Amino acid sequence: MAEEVKKVSRVKEFFKATKGEFKKIIWPNFKTVSKNTGIVVAYVILIGVIVFILDLIFGGVFNWAIGLLTK
Repeated sequence: MAEEVKKVSRVKEFFKATKGEFKKIIWPNFKTVSKNTGIVVAYVILIGVIVFILDLIFGGVFNWAIGLLTK
């Protein structure tokens, strides 16, 4: 029985501490979130373009090498 009371006490303490930590969070405003989202989207597009170009280059080199080997 005492063990069960300890578990309940630990669970209550966990949620109490969690609530306290949530009060410490500084939530960003809409302007900051939208700016950061735009930056992330721009980087994703940039990396996508770089990967696409590298894929075209390496694919062309690979096909050229296979062409040389099959002749």
